[in-house]
Amino acid sequence: MISGPGIAEAGRAGVLLRRGRVLEGITLGWNVAGIIVLGVAAVAARSVALAGFGLDSLIEIGASTVVLWELSGAGEDRQRRALRLIGGAFLALAAYLAIQSAVVLAARYHPGHSQLGIAWTAVTAAAMFALAAGKARTGKELRNPVLAAEGRVTLVDGILAVAVLAGLILSAAAGWWWADPLAALLGDSIHNLSGVRNPIGASCYRLGGGGRRSLPGCGLAG
Repeated sequence: MISGPGIAEAGRAGVLLRRGRVLEGITLGWNVAGIIVLGVAAVAARSVALAGFGLDSLIEIGASTVVLWELSGAGEDRQRRALRLIGGAFLALAAYLAIQSAVVLAARYHPGHSQLGIAWTAVTAAAMFALAAGKARTGKELRNPVLAAEGRVTLVDGILAVAVLAGLILSAAAGWWWADPLAALLGDSIHNLSGVRNPIGASCYRLGGGGRRSLPGCGLAG
C-alpha cells in the first residue's frame, strides 16, 4: 500500500507533468503562428534576420514536439534520444544563420522595413522569457532534464527575438541595412556561446535520491 507522503508526491508529479505539457503546448502553438507571421514579414521585407527567426520557430516546434513525446512516457533511453534531437536541431539552425548572414553581408543586400516583424519579435521576446522561466522551474521540480534543456532553448529563442528586434529597429530608424544580417549573426553567436547548441552537456542528467548522475550514453558535451 502506498503511504500518504507517497500519494502526495505522485499527485505533485502529475500536476508538474500537466504543467509541463501546457507550457510546451503554448510554445508549440505560438511558434506555429510565428512561422506564418514571420514568413509573411520576411518575404515582404526580404529580411534574413526574420527568415532566420522563422526557422528558429520551426526548430522550436520540433523541440516542443520532442518534449511532449518524452513527457508521454519518461525513460532514460527516451530522454537521451530527446536531448540529442534538440541538440541536433540547433546545430542545423546555427549553420544556416552563419552561412546566410555571411552571404547577405558580402553581397551588401539591403532589406526593407517591417512593422509587422518589429511588433511580432517584441511580443515574442516577452512570451518566450515567461515560458522559459516556467519550463526551468517545472523541469527542476519534476527532475526532468529534457524539459529543463528545452527551457534553455526557449530562453535563447527570447534572446534571439531581442537581437532580431534590435536589428530591425536600427535598420528602419537609422538606415543601417547591415543591422539585419548582423542581428542574424548575433543570434548565431548567442546559440554558440550559451551552450544551447549542445543542451545535452548542460542538462543530460537526472536528479534522484542519490543525487546528480548522468544519463547513460549522454556524455557528449565538450
